[in-house]
Amino acid sequence: MTSTHELTPIGTVHSCFPDKFGVPRQPGLCPSARGSIVLNPPWNDPDCFRGLETFSHIWVTFIFHEVPASREARPLVRPPRLGGNTRVGVFASRSPFRPNRLGLSLVRQDGLFRNEGNLCLGISEIDLVDGTPILDIKPYVPWCDSRADATGAWAGAPPGHSLTVICSESAQQHLESLAPAYPDLAALIEEVLGQDPRPAYHADNDDTRTYALSLFDLDIHWRVVGTVCEVCAITPRTPQA
Repeated sequence: MTSTHELTPIGTVHSCFPDKFGVPRQPGLCPSARGSIVLNPPWNDPDCFRGLETFSHIWVTFIFHEVPASREARPLVRPPRLGGNTRVGVFASRSPFRPNRLGLSLVRQDGLFRNEGNLCLGISEIDLVDGTPILDIKPYVPWCDSRADATGAWAGAPPGHSLTVICSESAQQHLESLAPAYPDLAALIEEVLGQDPRPAYHADNDDTRTYALSLFDLDIHWRVVGTVCEVCAITPRTPQA
């Protein structure tokens, strides 16, 4: 028997990642990636979080809101970790293209604060796009959520930083001028670009193009030569159409 269940978001993510291009493929890969969950009534009550300050990390359940709800569910997906060509079952992956568009992310919780009258929960080490609807929050419990005997097959080890990140002279000067307003920007750029966010089929070819990804309200323009990623320019963000 098939049944349906209505889910109501408890909050919305405010993130340093305005677009999905460049978002880390898993949480924890970019320690400087920060954001917050802006909470909705009736969950914008500090009592809902009493005791959470004793936990360092939380699980957040969310909706992959940039995946169209009308997209047909498919049994096989192509994980970027496998080069984008090898297919595995959707339930053997963390692909966003899932039957119900549900995601699960482990992030650091940085405490409650208020912003423009809204109760917010600070979060970091995130892999969440700005505007992501949050469905639930649970504390991470190390003794049961981390298993020493677990195996992960092709995802058993974290991806390394495959690119060395440098800045052109003009980009470095601009970055330094932005430091007072964006104190984590330099570290965030290095963490994001060092993992080579290009599609796998680009990374395997002689790639001469210049890319742009957005962080906060800025566009970071960069190119790859061999194993070096050069930041060419930093400009005000141009929103996607």
